[in-house]
Amino acid sequence: MRGLIKRSVSLAGHRTSVALEAAFWEVLDAMAARRGGGFAGLVAEIDRERDGDTPLASALRVAALRDSLGKDGV
Repeated sequence: MRGLIKRSVSLAGHRTSVALEAAFWEVLDAMAARRGGGFAGLVAEIDRERDGDTPLASALRVAALRDSLGKDGV
């Protein structure tokens, strides 16, 4: 897990941890700040919109990548 940073968040009343590279956390933090809903709200939105087979970490990485590329959607 070298180079990964772990964060914990509550989703639907359950605590979960996600480990991502610092660059992804930076983009996700910026997304949350722009939206004004806070980091937990952004993660909850991404969690709601992901397909049940997609790991949360993957969904967060894709959301950060799409945001960096200027694509719409979470």
